[in-house]
Amino acid sequence: MSHHKTLTKNYGAPAFNAVRGEGLHLYDEAGKGYLDFGSGIAVTSVGHSHPKWVQAVQEQTATLVHCSNLYGIPGQQKLADRLVAKAGPGRVLFCNSGAEANEALLKLARLHGKQLTGEEGKRYTVVGANNAFHGRTFGGMAATPQEKIQGGFRPMLDGFKFGELNKIETFDKLVDDSVAAVFLESIQGEGGIFPAEAGFLQELRALCTERKALLMLDEVQCGIGRSGHFFAYEASGITPDAIGMAKGLGGGFPIGAIWVADDYAELFQPGSHGTTFGGNPLAAAAANAVLDIIEQERLLEQVQTNSAVWHNEIEALVQKHEQHIAGMRGAGYMVGLSLKEEGLNLKIAATAREKGLLIVPAGHNTIRMLPALTAKSEQLSEAVRILDTVFTNLS
Repeated sequence: MSHHKTLTKNYGAPAFNAVRGEGLHLYDEAGKGYLDFGSGIAVTSVGHSHPKWVQAVQEQTATLVHCSNLYGIPGQQKLADRLVAKAGPGRVLFCNSGAEANEALLKLARLHGKQLTGEEGKRYTVVGANNAFHGRTFGGMAATPQEKIQGGFRPMLDGFKFGELNKIETFDKLVDDSVAAVFLESIQGEGGIFPAEAGFLQELRALCTERKALLMLDEVQCGIGRSGHFFAYEASGITPDAIGMAKGLGGGFPIGAIWVADDYAELFQPGSHGTTFGGNPLAAAAANAVLDIIEQERLLEQVQTNSAVWHNEIEALVQKHEQHIAGMRGAGYMVGLSLKEEGLNLKIAATAREKGLLIVPAGHNTIRMLPALTAKSEQLSEAVRILDTVFTNLS
């Protein structure tokens, strides 16, 4: 397909028009079904049109869709309580998206630096990780040291430095008395599925505490159960100072949020940040339905159990096609296959789509698989069988 004549071309030309979704399947205009292992880039966390999610959204739509944050929103308050129960003592700010959540975190870092020094502009640097992706706003781009993201938009905002993920010595050199926060993804997503190792996060936690820098984690893609834990960092046993989340939180309805630990929650005061749509009644109903489904259907346990088998199947795929696949990375239902031939990820994604499997290319010549948390073992195995066919036909 070509670009629609009245849409800008900042996305590639679509392969098909998507018109319906049900469970793990997305359907085009001709009625062809695709096994959706992209999930709208990790968004449809409980599958397409889950009946409980649909019921909750329909009931809320008939009751109250939107009111501003000038008024109390009971569903939002309930959702905040549930996120605090999972993250720890603190407060939650809702917004529209992952990019907006990350912007709020970057503002939090500056408020923290001001509080430490007593004045603005003295301690505001944020240390991130190379290969990161934190969104396409100006703050998000500045925190994303990738030419394909920053190119064409320079100069970037100042106040950002970058270490190497899982190399604590590079952060040790960078985190000085000019640094307000360290900011990184618990599992790098768009960069090609690179998990932050547990030992690295533990050392980074200690480093940030010692030097009074916030440890802020971007769980926009890897959070809300995708790793098999509600938050991916939980596997390391640490507690961050702030968390950004979005994508899977609304199950397809736009919502983002940040959680801020009690020690820093009071940095946000009336007027320091705001949002028109964030956490409105409909968004909160959608997100509460996602959390209900995760809990009632015990999806975290399902992800952990199924992914153990699924990862073994993928490892067997890697060994069978070692001439094409360099290896697999990831956790739970967030898996990347690193390919050996430059640009092969685009070809594999296109060929898999022709055979009825939707996967997502990522940086470093990687293909991402991000199935809904509701994916059953037979659907996970089906995806591997389709990929086996795709790679076999390459040989």
